[in-house]
Amino acid sequence: MMEDVMMEDVMMEDVMMEDVVMEDVVMTLVDELHSARSEILLDASDALGRAHLAHYEAAGPDESRRRLEDLYGLVVACITDRTLAPMCQYSEDVATDRFASGFDISEVQTAFNVLEEAVWRVVIARLPTDDLAQATALVGTVLGAGKDTLARTWVSLAAKRHVSSLDVTALFEGTRN
Repeated sequence: MMEDVMMEDVMMEDVMMEDVVMEDVVMTLVDELHSARSEILLDASDALGRAHLAHYEAAGPDESRRRLEDLYGLVVACITDRTLAPMCQYSEDVATDRFASGFDISEVQTAFNVLEEAVWRVVIARLPTDDLAQATALVGTVLGAGKDTLARTWVSLAAKRHVSSLDVTALFEGTRN
């Protein structure tokens, strides 16, 4: 019985230590993301420009950067607060707006991806090796939830009307006897 109590105490200490370590990683990650904000946004904006996406080019570089800034600020806030709800709501709103505006889903996914790549470069270059697994999990979880919500919302909207970018019938031509 005493051994069980001691084992529970050790397990509780391990959990508490993991929480402290995770909190340290979150603080380090958020500090680095704040200090690298300009670098990350410049890198992501340049990559978005090189992608030559019709609707982002039509919006212009200032508006495209503002959109990336909004997304970036949300990523940092979600990591800081350890919540996905704001990212999911934002992604749903963006999907609805961009879908209605005639964007192709690949354009919006590219915006998320270029920001994610810019963040990865900073995280990998600046964070201690011991923190990388948890830091990349945090960034990946937040942006992954956003991209997942974006895609699910887009597919839901597209199911209500035909969208050529989602027409995959050509992939199956010649597969029937």
